[in-house]
Amino acid sequence: MRRTPALIVGGGPAGASAAILLARARTPHLLIERSRETGDAICGGFLSWRTLESLGRLGIDLSALGPARILRTRLFAGDRTAEALLPRPAHGVSRRLLDTVLLRQAVAMGAAVERGVTVRTVDGTSATLDDGTDLVADALFLANGKHDVRGSARPSAARGDDPVLGLRIRLGAAPGLTRLIGDAIELHLFDRGYVGIVLQEDGSANVCMAVHRSKMLSAGSPGALLDMLARDHPALGERLAFRAGHEPIDAIANVPYGWRAQRTDDGVFRLGDQAGVIPSLAGEGMGIAIASGIRAGRSYIEGGAAAAPRFQRDFAAATARPIRLAGLVRDVAERPRLGAALLPLVGHVPGLIDIIARATRIGHSRLDHDARQQEN
Repeated sequence: MRRTPALIVGGGPAGASAAILLARARTPHLLIERSRETGDAICGGFLSWRTLESLGRLGIDLSALGPARILRTRLFAGDRTAEALLPRPAHGVSRRLLDTVLLRQAVAMGAAVERGVTVRTVDGTSATLDDGTDLVADALFLANGKHDVRGSARPSAARGDDPVLGLRIRLGAAPGLTRLIGDAIELHLFDRGYVGIVLQEDGSANVCMAVHRSKMLSAGSPGALLDMLARDHPALGERLAFRAGHEPIDAIANVPYGWRAQRTDDGVFRLGDQAGVIPSLAGEGMGIAIASGIRAGRSYIEGGAAAAPRFQRDFAAATARPIRLAGLVRDVAERPRLGAALLPLVGHVPGLIDIIARATRIGHSRLDHDARQQEN
């Protein structure tokens, strides 16, 4: 058996952000991450201006995230297209680079990090590892993303009767692809799903899809679904024409979009997707992850393990509006006829994209500002 005052499960953006705060405050903790090497997670790839502010508060040098600035959004529904500037510049980045930069910052600040360590089960604030070791803690930070750990699973009812699958492929850098996408984040709408595309630091395109299981079953396989969408949607087909044919298609099942943790057990802080799952078309998943790590870290520093229930309630309240609004936008996006009918509003109602984009960001909090003050 091993003991640590605070145990962080997961070294992604949420867990690393919490570790940076605890290390900066010299608060004893241990972060464990199951992967020995940083991979390219399926979720993420877009950092809003709001998220870039949070990274700045963590002391991250934004130039380390590469050159892929995102200035506009481009929407496709049926044979209609609309484009609008984002409220402020955003960023495209691979999860491999983002996670590497954040964990590197955590270690530089003195965080205790162990990699290649997998949690088998969670019981209260303690965890049992794959090798049978028990890690006993006073406070547990669950930052294990969309994959639940036995003993701490989110309610399955959030997934619904026709659950959503997440798919991702990466298209290799190519001048033609760069000309098509440029400095935009693209959203291609289709029946029961959508595809988001953004260029990343090496010029490759991150192609992420949210699709209902019924749509996938009608196509037969992820590859067949991509082929079908390329045939039925010419603009998307132009982008997918850059597939070499051997790219792996990453997948995650049963994504509980709209779920929020409104309460928690004593001493358990739920972060990132364990705190709330915003529809990916909002581009605020990384923002929620990083903000949750910062706020949970500050809450623990100020109030110890007893601060967990209040943190969870407050964070659920902070994410309520962006998650609900993103859910409404998603409902429209998954009905292509409705989406095509409403798309002209983007051009006829000045600032509509700006309003939606701002309303789907998580707002600032005293705990965010405390993170910067602590650094100074």
